Amino acid sequence: MVDISKRRFFKRNAVDETIVRLPWIARPSIFTNQCTRCNKCLDACETQIITIQDGGFPTVDFSLDECTFCYQCAAVCPEPIFNLESELPWEATVSINQQCLAFKNVECRSCSEMCETSAIRFQIEIGKVAQPIIDTNECTGCGGCVSVCPTSAIIVTNTRAVNQLTP
Repeated sequence: MVDISKRRFFKRNAVDETIVRLPWIARPSIFTNQCTRCNKCLDACETQIITIQDGGFPTVDFSLDECTFCYQCAAVCPEPIFNLESELPWEATVSINQQCLAFKNVECRSCSEMCETSAIRFQIEIGKVAQPIIDTNECTGCGGCVSVCPTSAIIVTNTRAVNQLTP
């Protein structure tokens, strides 16, 4: 008889391409093949948002703070994983789900107050509190809005991967 609880060992390890791992990663699709999990990036991160998740690989956790794009994680990495600092750090943006207080007609603008690029604005609507609007062209994906959201309604995703997954 076959122990079906061990079937997972025969599956390919699927990498979630929508995860925002670290800024300036040159090829996110093969990041898990190149990263040796040395954890030097954790110590180098000035806002301490890099955590270990998902198979022991470093990932940013925006519930802790935002990315300041200091490039320290890339600078200390001994592997050829990162692009140059002069390049775009990542193709990430935020989305706001239905947990948003404004969608429930409760006044809250904490996300827009933290957004340095003013990518999150609030538009006045008749009969409702002002509703959030995201300008994806202005959003850097820094995650500064995530930790201040009282309902955890804001998610940062890798937009390049999301666009590739969408038919």
